[in-house]
Amino acid sequence: MTTAATATGRFFATGHSQVVDEHDRILWQTLQGQTEGGKRFRPALLTRLYTALGGQDHQVAGAVGESIELLHTAFVIHDDVIDGDQVRRGRPNLGGTFDARARALGAATDRARHYGEAAGILAGDLALAGAVRTIALCGAPAHVVVRLLDLLEEVLHRSAAGELADVRVSMTADASLQETLDIAEWKTAAYSFELPLRAAAILADSSTEVCSALAAVGRCLGTAFQLLDDLDGVFGQQEQTGKDPLSDLREGKCTALVTFARATPEWEELARHVGDPSITSDNARRARELLAACGARRAVETLVHDLRETALAGAAMLPAEARATLRDMIESLVPDDRGQPVPVTADGATAPSLTSLQGAA
Repeated sequence: MTTAATATGRFFATGHSQVVDEHDRILWQTLQGQTEGGKRFRPALLTRLYTALGGQDHQVAGAVGESIELLHTAFVIHDDVIDGDQVRRGRPNLGGTFDARARALGAATDRARHYGEAAGILAGDLALAGAVRTIALCGAPAHVVVRLLDLLEEVLHRSAAGELADVRVSMTADASLQETLDIAEWKTAAYSFELPLRAAAILADSSTEVCSALAAVGRCLGTAFQLLDDLDGVFGQQEQTGKDPLSDLREGKCTALVTFARATPEWEELARHVGDPSITSDNARRARELLAACGARRAVETLVHDLRETALAGAAMLPAEARATLRDMIESLVPDDRGQPVPVTADGATAPSLTSLQGAA
């Protein structure tokens, strides 16, 4: 059994020993199932970089890496509740599972959905508490644990701000490109990339310069990753992404794709499909055609490519072994297999320079 698995196992074993009734037991079992599978790149980022920076206490690093995966589980579950999604990775998510249980007991559709949402909120809270507990008990010296908890608190605030802003701009439909990039940085880059990279540096007692360089790399890499996820959320196949291919369009998420598209003549038709709660597969296909035709898809692919290159350049500031490790992770998480599209925005103007975006992304 690995160290990380031991940390997770301890969390779930403690919870299972404290279950109150049969429904609570099923909640814990379902929550544990939500932590299985997936790419698990967040703990890998931390542990691989920690080793590359000279860290040797792999038990502590493994526990902190696992705490970040629990945090990810909490955010994913809550995000599904916010988005109204009931499928994750091609199977019912936690809310969908409890919705189905309620239906099986004879509950009406709206009551069953409410029950599923309640289960999602509660399970996410439990996973979040587990993430904090795992860091607090990771075994690092007290002053290091304090730094890690301070970092976690910072990330939680930024992630919450990003999630709230994401919902707000989708409601008001007036976000600028910079606002969509800020949301990507707050909502995704902060906890999925900055947190594991900076935590690795803290655990390895790295210099302030290394910590700062990793923070900048994490912002650019995480923003690129989120933009790529937005592309896959519209253009990807469910068997590859595990996501409902209609979800982002149905919700009307104000992504960079939508921001670019709004400035084009195609938006008049496209607006009928983005945010349509009853969108059909045929209408979604038409929306994808319009997003490609107006140049929005190409523009976002350009942003992904440029942010990726900026992250790779930032990695060059690290010690040799850490540089090689991080570059390998960057190339794996944001592969440059979409080509290098012409840097043109949806309205025909030159795409924004990533030099100006690096500080804000």
